[in-house]
Amino acid sequence: MAAGNMEILINGQDAGIILENEKTIGDLLAGIENWLDGTDSRIGGVMLDAEPLHIEDIPAAFERELSALQSIDICISSLREFALEALMNAKSALEALEDASFEEKKTIRADFESSATASFLRERLGDIAKSVDASLAGEGLSPTDALKLLEERMRELEEPKREILNCSVLVSEIVSRLEDLPLDLQTGKDKRASETMRLFSHITEKLFRLLSLLKQAGFETDAIAIDSIPLTRFIDDFTNALNDLLTAYEAKDTVLTGDLAEYEMAPRLVSLYSTLKGVAEKI
Repeated sequence: MAAGNMEILINGQDAGIILENEKTIGDLLAGIENWLDGTDSRIGGVMLDAEPLHIEDIPAAFERELSALQSIDICISSLREFALEALMNAKSALEALEDASFEEKKTIRADFESSATASFLRERLGDIAKSVDASLAGEGLSPTDALKLLEERMRELEEPKREILNCSVLVSEIVSRLEDLPLDLQTGKDKRASETMRLFSHITEKLFRLLSLLKQAGFETDAIAIDSIPLTRFIDDFTNALNDLLTAYEAKDTVLTGDLAEYEMAPRLVSLYSTLKGVAEKI
């Protein structure tokens, strides 16, 4: 729709917006943000008279009168799209380290730390942000391992169905290890027990992320029941049992840790994955 002769577009299409009391660019964008509040989308960019609005120019642009423009095109993207772009930018920063000199590495780190990508990751994907920050600083994960982590998250965002189906072997392996955990603890195989706990935490977090992605994709996950238990309650029960397991493990209570792993977490993990896999196969 036009205000005077000005076109208001969203993602290149006529937005059908009728201005009421909006006088400035800031007024219009604030209204769009309110409209998007509670949805899975955000403003990702703005074109003013076919020219991109750069981050450093935003404060001044907000005060500009709409009547002085011929067109404003507002790019709206989903959080999934923002996350994927942020992961790709972080991947590029890590890849740039490979052949960089010491001074170039300092510049790469500084540029990334002050970037919109870093801000988004810290706000939305805190664990990824910490891993990337540490890797860029030469701490924590090596750049190679950090890249593997980023690539895994990108696969989840790009093809959640395939990623769910590809978890079958890993889930089976971890369930078997959980069932073996009591014996590992009793026979002093502490390293293997620790690795089992780490792998179990990894796959659990991954499955819950994939469940969330199915919901973002529009699948009615609230209608899912696992072992005849509503999904929300199953997740609460799963989380409580997981907290009990971690508490017992940290307290070095080998008997309780083994029992919880074998009789509580292993069956729940099987049920959770079987349900997710069934949902994915129907998509």
